[in-house]
Amino acid sequence: MRIPARFNGPPGTGNGGWCAGVLATAAGVSQVTLRLPPPLETDIQIKGDSAYAGESLVATLESGDPGPGVEPVTWDAAADVSLDYPGFTAHPFPTCFVCGPDRADGLRIFPGRLPDGRTAAPWSVPDEVSVPLMWAALDCPGGWAAIREDSTYVLGRIAVGVEGLPEPGARCVVTGAVAELSGRKAIVDSAVHGPDGQRLAVARATWIRTA
Repeated sequence: MRIPARFNGPPGTGNGGWCAGVLATAAGVSQVTLRLPPPLETDIQIKGDSAYAGESLVATLESGDPGPGVEPVTWDAAADVSLDYPGFTAHPFPTCFVCGPDRADGLRIFPGRLPDGRTAAPWSVPDEVSVPLMWAALDCPGGWAAIREDSTYVLGRIAVGVEGLPEPGARCVVTGAVAELSGRKAIVDSAVHGPDGQRLAVARATWIRTA
């Protein structure tokens, strides 16, 4: 398999959520631990419980707990806080496929901060709905619950439970919350809820502060 260049996170490497979703779907697992930034436009092979690009270990694949999720808010509430998305003024990776404001062809999920510390973002679902897309949507909103203007985090591990896929064009809400902060490590939860408030997917992820 290959990760197309459009699904980038940091420049030149894959978006962690999307890549983890592709690998997890292929391997039939619920948790992916990234061992190096996923390469783009490079052959990746799954061997047992691991994924390799040539001789380089890209990820380990296993079962995992997707966590309790995060309670939703209304579309209007998410849209309001999204206007103050911190990434509009200070984004470490502004071309990220999921949350990059410089990506007109991305998911354009811009999580703002609620008064209680959670993040929330409105998400108009694109036509190309898939399980990896749900993994991608769950990725950055969780991370932004931990990210501050003077810090940069990247995804290290993510476990996802997908209960249903939204219809193309659906107006969903994605929420995130910090479960634990310890040194350079942040454990975060996230969830996608559909237009009727039904929970569609949840994730628990570990993010690592790099700066």
